[in-house]
Amino acid sequence: MPNGAPANGTRAIALVGPAGAGKTSLAEAMLFASRTIDRQGSTANGSSVGDASPEARQRGGSTELNLMHFDYLGERFAIIDAPGSVGFAADGASAIAVSDIAIVVVDPDPARAALAAPSLRMLDELGIPHLIFVNRVDQARGRIRDLLSALQPMSVSPLIARQVPIREGDKVTGFVDLALERAYHYRPGDASEQIVMPIDLADREAEARTQMLERLADHDDDLLEQLLMDQVPEQSTIFADLARETSENLGVSVLFGSASSSWGVRRLLKALRHEAPGPEATARRLSVSDPSLFAFKINHGGSVGRLALARVLGGSIAEGAELKTADGTTSRLGALFSVQGDKTAKTTRAGPGDVVAVAKADEVKAGQWLSGGTIPPPVELPATARNATVAIAPSDRKDDVRLASALARLAEEDAALTIEHDDDSHELRLRGVNDEHLALVVARLKRRYGVEVTSSPCSIGYRESIRQSVRQHGRHKKQSGGHGQFGDVIIEIRPLARGEGFKFEEKIHGGSIPRQYIPAVEAGVKDACIKGPLVFPVDDVAVTLVDGSYHSVDSSELAFRTAGRIAMHDALAAAKPHLLEPVQRLVVVSPASATSKVSSTVASRRGQMLGLGPRDGWPGWDRVEALLPESELAGLEAELRSLSQGLATYEAQYDHLAELNGTLADKVVKNRVAEPA
Repeated sequence: MPNGAPANGTRAIALVGPAGAGKTSLAEAMLFASRTIDRQGSTANGSSVGDASPEARQRGGSTELNLMHFDYLGERFAIIDAPGSVGFAADGASAIAVSDIAIVVVDPDPARAALAAPSLRMLDELGIPHLIFVNRVDQARGRIRDLLSALQPMSVSPLIARQVPIREGDKVTGFVDLALERAYHYRPGDASEQIVMPIDLADREAEARTQMLERLADHDDDLLEQLLMDQVPEQSTIFADLARETSENLGVSVLFGSASSSWGVRRLLKALRHEAPGPEATARRLSVSDPSLFAFKINHGGSVGRLALARVLGGSIAEGAELKTADGTTSRLGALFSVQGDKTAKTTRAGPGDVVAVAKADEVKAGQWLSGGTIPPPVELPATARNATVAIAPSDRKDDVRLASALARLAEEDAALTIEHDDDSHELRLRGVNDEHLALVVARLKRRYGVEVTSSPCSIGYRESIRQSVRQHGRHKKQSGGHGQFGDVIIEIRPLARGEGFKFEEKIHGGSIPRQYIPAVEAGVKDACIKGPLVFPVDDVAVTLVDGSYHSVDSSELAFRTAGRIAMHDALAAAKPHLLEPVQRLVVVSPASATSKVSSTVASRRGQMLGLGPRDGWPGWDRVEALLPESELAGLEAELRSLSQGLATYEAQYDHLAELNGTLADKVVKNRVAEPA
């Protein structure tokens, strides 16, 4: 933020809601209405302050957090524009958690109201004050009352309608402010014009105002008494109650407008100015007692280099300040910058509530508090499900080192991205929220760091085991002049219960095999288990070394290791090998209207249903639990979303290995044999 901040600090507004609701357009309209920018840009033509990255421009929607700021009527505000798409939502979670207030931006269509459920529930769980802005009201075809009825079950607190629409035909052209009892006509790109209250709206306005006041009276005994005595409450009382309802999460105000036309935006700004809690309230909520800085994201994509995006609470912090982390590490802050979209401007001091970027703070990590005094407790965040994986490799093998460095930077700035190395397949894997998320990571690798990679589905961790016990002889004998090689073993193998892994024991009597060679036999047996008869690793097998023979000159560890491998190889082939596939325990949450479709989809993918019931704390939502083969997870996320307006999500964890037979097993083995070595 620029220097010279207001004494009461900067209030941070988080814009949240489903993808495509118009959050970035609303941010642009707020900048324009506050005269921070001279011309209102558009996300559609790539002229907006937010969504300035090439990926966001190409996609036509937010792919990362947008930060902006503005002054309005002597008050300073910071905008935290959080991505709404599921694949990118985690990028804004930490910043939302330290915001003063959130605006849930929704579509006016009641049929799409359910899309706001995840945002409303998250804000209720985090205890963040919030209100609802119904965007694109100029395109509304249904009644606002119907929308509120659809939204109410998703909110813990009651919704408080603050406005009544004025219509000309089937178009919304203005609104009645229920607190002020004034009517306004929208003017595109300008402040709304006050008009005479339409006569045909008098009854509707009176009814809606009474409902609003009765909501407020639920938490104001004096107001309730005035209403019972048919007294008209003062406007100051009404606005004070509205501010209290918001700040204490007693109610959720609902306003409407159109961001692209700048309708209703100034009314929204005035509501924020009078009713949004300040940074001191957030400091109390997060137990911040001393000047502190919370780093909610690391950014490597700008021209300044590595930046820690952070919010200041509990006081002011200057450039060069020395702050401590929870583990006692001291970090000296570098230059401070205010952020406006993809632009930064240097500042020397950050006041209470300011959202800034900090340079040269290499020790600072995302999700970390830094303080000059008492370190605040960790910020609690909702868990992020990472259901998508992809195996990658550099297109040019000379890029191995560059790829590792680039991935480390991307993982540092993307809380939902993890890098994995699979020991069995030797694959380098990216794990993220969904396929869209991982496709963005691959695109950034190429654009930012010039590293092009090939990607492919991750291999499934199939295993094989045996059905029967076998006794097998294995001998390795070789003579080629001088000392030869001789190892002779007899082993017995038997199947183990699923999940018991591999066991080796020996029952050698009379010194038929010297003790020093027994570990070599075990090593050879394990060598044979790396790739069994079905070309997959062997699991759940017990091996007992029962007998053998040796030569005093030609026997060696290498010879007995080879003999052990030969015996195990032949024994596995004779013990009726069969394929095992990994099975995941799956938990799907979805609106109840989609539950039957979700259940059918899981069943069609060879899923075994374990249970179905209501989702705790989410009226109108269900929780489905099932066991599903890992190979059936491919494409599941996209299919579930297509059945549920994009709302169904799932979490999957490895549960056990299960036997796979028939044509499916034959196909798996055939595909594995056909793979290049």
